[in-house]
Amino acid sequence: MCGRYVITSSPAAIRALFGYPEQPNFPPRYNVAPTQPIPIVRLVDGKRQFVLMRWGLIPAWVKDPKTFSLLINARAESVIDKPSFRAAMRRRRCLIPADGFYEWKDSGGRKQPYFVRLRKSDGPFAFAGLWETWTGPNGEEMDTVAIVTTSANRTLSVLHHRMPVFLPPEAFDLWLDCAKVDAQTAAALLAPARDELLEAYAISPAVNRVANDDARLIEPLAAAGAALPAPAASKTKATTAKKSSDQASLF
Repeated sequence: MCGRYVITSSPAAIRALFGYPEQPNFPPRYNVAPTQPIPIVRLVDGKRQFVLMRWGLIPAWVKDPKTFSLLINARAESVIDKPSFRAAMRRRRCLIPADGFYEWKDSGGRKQPYFVRLRKSDGPFAFAGLWETWTGPNGEEMDTVAIVTTSANRTLSVLHHRMPVFLPPEAFDLWLDCAKVDAQTAAALLAPARDELLEAYAISPAVNRVANDDARLIEPLAAAGAALPAPAASKTKATTAKKSSDQASLF
């Protein structure tokens, strides 16, 4: 599951990792939420391209987006076959730059937020993504995207039974090249991250309000018990993403 995340690296650092020619300039974001425009990297005519898309995929066959559930995540186990994602998995795979994401742990009826990031790096990384262009009855178009998720690794299983798919730089070309790499081959990349790759720590509940968007959101709690609990067996109960309100623009 991934319902909020952060993009805090400089535009130059993100451009260096993802290798696109565009030179966008944008501020850090500490509370990116569904329905907001987010940066993605896709392959167009053999070249990587930076572009903004709405977070919350709408399949091309949907007639009225207002009556369709918001698809912010796509389960790796079903992207090849599920009607909402199978066309995108074959022809429209993308990378989503990020520096970390949030997850909530249910602690006796109270949900404690945690920030998850790379353990040994302060730089950006990539989520696996799928995108679609929805065309309305009057010819209007909207580009939309979802983050692919998989089973949580042992480190994050104490927080949630799902986690976003992390793609290493050496897998970028394989994932992006839909013309030469079929969906079955690309699906082999959709595995949980190594246990040692990530770390998580408790943060302030201020992240629960989308209007809050500054570096204080990712500061560790000083209170006792803020450390991530010991890993346990992952849960199997599915969750449904809900549309966030009171959301600001990425740029």
